[in-house]
Amino acid sequence: MFSNPFLLAFPFFLLLCFLLYWAGARHAYLRRPAVENGNPDAFGWHFFVPCRDEEAVVGTTVARLRADHPAAHVWVIDDDSDDRTGAIVAGLSEEDRRVHLVRRHRPHARQGKGAALNAAYDELNEFLSKDTDRERVVVCVVDADGQLAPDALARVSGPQGFGDPEVGGVQVSVRMRNAGEKHPLGEDRGRVANAFARLLVRMQDMEFSVSNAGMQLLRGRTGSVGLGGNGQFTRLASLDRIAAAERRPWQRGALLEDYELGLHMILSGDRIAHIADTWVSQEGLPHGRRFLTQRTRWAQGNLQCVRYAPRIVSSRHYGGRGVLETLYTFLQPVAHLVTLALCAVMFVLLGLTAAEDGVGAAFGGMLALWPLVLGLAVLSIGPFVLWGPVYRRDFASDRSLLTAVLWGLALWLYAYHLFPASARGFVRMLRGRNGWAKTRRNAESTASGPVAIEA
Repeated sequence: MFSNPFLLAFPFFLLLCFLLYWAGARHAYLRRPAVENGNPDAFGWHFFVPCRDEEAVVGTTVARLRADHPAAHVWVIDDDSDDRTGAIVAGLSEEDRRVHLVRRHRPHARQGKGAALNAAYDELNEFLSKDTDRERVVVCVVDADGQLAPDALARVSGPQGFGDPEVGGVQVSVRMRNAGEKHPLGEDRGRVANAFARLLVRMQDMEFSVSNAGMQLLRGRTGSVGLGGNGQFTRLASLDRIAAAERRPWQRGALLEDYELGLHMILSGDRIAHIADTWVSQEGLPHGRRFLTQRTRWAQGNLQCVRYAPRIVSSRHYGGRGVLETLYTFLQPVAHLVTLALCAVMFVLLGLTAAEDGVGAAFGGMLALWPLVLGLAVLSIGPFVLWGPVYRRDFASDRSLLTAVLWGLALWLYAYHLFPASARGFVRMLRGRNGWAKTRRNAESTASGPVAIEA
């Protein structure tokens, strides 16, 4: 049953790649240098906030951005919302000249986040004077439920950020601000449901705060930092260079328009930095279905990005390590699909062996491999567990070490969502389904008016 060398070698190869990547990410996170502040007044700041049916959160987001960053302009893109999003922002813009409403209407609206951001880019170009130094204008994309750290502009202005003229983009860390909420679903939903929701949100916070931050810091060393959809800073001049080559900064129809923007930025010669010592917060998703919908979209977007592989391999702006890291990221959903297929094949072979030689013989052979299975389990689970104490140290110092270890075990189980998400994303791609309704906000169940729901 186990004579096929590919069946034997492929899982070990994937595990080796995972361990190398994890070790690099952990080292980069734990050994990251201190971030120096810069002078935010040296730049002009413009926040882009894309919105579709966001009346539940947009008012708070705009008010927070204006209060914490009074010198910045806020551009809210209303993508033809069916609720009061446009009316709320219009009211705010009448009271504050630094709040701008970008209205979009069907049939040109609702064509994806990238198209909405391109509309704001066009409006910003009309707003700025022709003699503006576009190298010193910075655009920051913030989700409609996003809240940016008060020190973020000072951090990204420093020598590790836009203080370096070669840096065209900066991504800051992402946190889940409802990670400590005791009843994410409301007290009426019961203990078990709320416990699961609480753990799901905690895992998202742990994933972004330490695991993904480490991954991005590793990418800083390989020259392949990715931009995210929340807390994404870019020089306006860098967006101009992409627009000159691609006709628009953000790719229309892309499910990961943020990550693809980063690819184009590196391909055009700009460097992207990740700063882990400041943050943007968003709502963690406490609903399993909404979470899986979001992650399926991300997996499908990763599969879309595979088309960039030839350009990246041949680009003079990507070094060897950057090429390897980027291809590893692209091929993660593919690896998950192959793993699922191999598991199915191995179960079929096990069943055939049991039918021919008896159940005892089939499972007896497997039991003889228990030392190997135990060793693989330690190597597979251990890296996730070791993130637990790191997360506790930096973000949950009031919790016990045992809790941190249990969170690490939960992170291992949580990672298995990648397999169904990758499978669903692949099926959607085969069926030509590339459109998505936005994931419903946690607060929308109590908001008045119609809301968008997940597809």
